[in-house]
Amino acid sequence: MKTITYKEFGGTGVLQATDEPMPAIQADQVLVNVKAVSINPLDWKIREGTMKLMSGSKFPKHTGTDFAGIVEAVGASVSNVKKGDEVFGTVKNNMKEGVLSDYVAVPSTLIWKKPASINFVQAASIPTVGAAAVMALQKIGKTTAKSRVLINGASGGFGMFLLQLLKLNGVNTTAVAATQALNFVKRWGANSVVDYSKENVLAKGVTYDAVVDLSGKMGYKNARQIMNAESVYINPIPTPIDILITPIKNLFRGKKHVVLLSTPAKETIDHLVKAIDNGLEIEVSKVFPFAQSQEAYEYAEKGGYVGKVAIEIN
Repeated sequence: MKTITYKEFGGTGVLQATDEPMPAIQADQVLVNVKAVSINPLDWKIREGTMKLMSGSKFPKHTGTDFAGIVEAVGASVSNVKKGDEVFGTVKNNMKEGVLSDYVAVPSTLIWKKPASINFVQAASIPTVGAAAVMALQKIGKTTAKSRVLINGASGGFGMFLLQLLKLNGVNTTAVAATQALNFVKRWGANSVVDYSKENVLAKGVTYDAVVDLSGKMGYKNARQIMNAESVYINPIPTPIDILITPIKNLFRGKKHVVLLSTPAKETIDHLVKAIDNGLEIEVSKVFPFAQSQEAYEYAEKGGYVGKVAIEIN
């Protein structure tokens, strides 16, 4: 089967198409014929070596975390899906596994039936950023109609889900995005918008109950300027050092720095599927064929797109 691997840390140039045997499945696993894989920032952070304390340095490595496809075979103990079902899912260990292949074997607990209202590319865009958005909603905590939440870098996949979930909860949101993305974030539920090419959100004199820094460019130190006394700064792209020391520092400060590490689970995905059934949109702005996987990552890593970027496998 075709797969994408790399044998050293580096840029997109280390990615290469290779042939590997079809994976065998265990009793609790499902073999999926992959139709689409979405791209997440974690993919290239691992590939570049930024996360090697957790990913390890054993090669070759595979890439891609979230996928959608058709069930090819099921293990003896699997009962939630059957051969022929259209599904989406994720890997068990996103630091050491990858799904950008013709076929993937995953635990049955990490795949879910695809909603009929969306296609494979949209379904592959759900697990990582969708689960993170649900967890961010939980970390923001109790909200009212008067609560104010700022989402910095709101036009990507994470922001797409989070804005719509916050809207469903009646929360007042401000989205920071590029000019070309403002119509999208408004459609997803932002009550107000800030065009970062024209305004500095730190200088507007408005404070927030939560700041979600999806771009990673604001930082906790800057965010403190616009945080209310008992508010939270949510960091979904922490460094290994952030993960280690932030909980200790939070013991001594009112304005909390919350590191967000999420894993898709049944309750999370059920929440998202229900939201999709109620009209939650999934925007995939660019789809590449498998043969252009390297180009797909080059495009995604430049940023500036709306929603998600995906790779389609025929």
